[in-house]
Amino acid sequence: MVRLKIQQLTKSYQNGVMVLDDVTLNITNGMFGLLGPNGAGKSSLMRTLATLQLPDAGQVHFDGNDVLQNPQEMRNKLGYLPQDFGVYPDISAIDLLNHLATLKGIQNKIERREQVTSLLQQTNLFEVRKSAVSTFSGGMRQRFGIAQALLGDPQLIIVDEPTAGLDPQERNRFHDLLSEIGTNRVVILSTHIVEDVNDLCAEMAVMARGELILQGKPTELTQNLNGKIWRKAIDKVDLTFYSSAFNVISTRILSGKLHVFVLAEQLPAVGFESVYPSLEEVYFSSLFGVANKQTEVRL
Repeated sequence: MVRLKIQQLTKSYQNGVMVLDDVTLNITNGMFGLLGPNGAGKSSLMRTLATLQLPDAGQVHFDGNDVLQNPQEMRNKLGYLPQDFGVYPDISAIDLLNHLATLKGIQNKIERREQVTSLLQQTNLFEVRKSAVSTFSGGMRQRFGIAQALLGDPQLIIVDEPTAGLDPQERNRFHDLLSEIGTNRVVILSTHIVEDVNDLCAEMAVMARGELILQGKPTELTQNLNGKIWRKAIDKVDLTFYSSAFNVISTRILSGKLHVFVLAEQLPAVGFESVYPSLEEVYFSSLFGVANKQTEVRL
């Protein structure tokens, strides 16, 4: 069942930059990944869904509610972790979470205390509940950000670039937490980190220049590229030639050697090998692939 319906959203700023260009999406329960490079329009879409800004045109409905006409109803169902999550200095985690719960309308003291305690335990922060959030590591602060986003049992949760800058251990902890909360809610994960979407999301889309350029299930999108991704180890001095002669979508250092990855319907040239695509190749092919570019070069 579709819970979040986004129709033809358009938004431009005063400088004339189009940040949302006819964006249409249908999203159901579970983790939904929104991939795109910096400046793709992801944060602008998240701010619009969070009712922090109005679009120039388009519609957003959540559980049948017209979000743009009735923003408060959306806010009552929303949990939001923005890309830059600030905290008050010298305030403990438990006091800050209690304060945020009050601001979110949880007035009953017993209910508020139970929610705050439960969320501190769920995010593995209960042992440090009396420490100032400003002293937390990046990963601990992000887990606190999820705790505040979960106040009030929201049905739509938006997390914007949540794992940027986290070390691998904290990133794994954060993944486990997102997986746990994403079962019966709509959770939108906005990121430029392909691995996060690959690990967590059953549905995804790719944004670039304010547009949606690809949508689908990661497994199906990967399968659709099977037989079309080719790899070859090259010398660095030859990269310019390969980039002009072939449809190179990415490069990667493997075992100390530079490899080019090429999108082509058939063997591009002698020396290339076919590789089964990862979600990274799906992502880069959507951004940089040119479907009709063919070459007859033989090396």
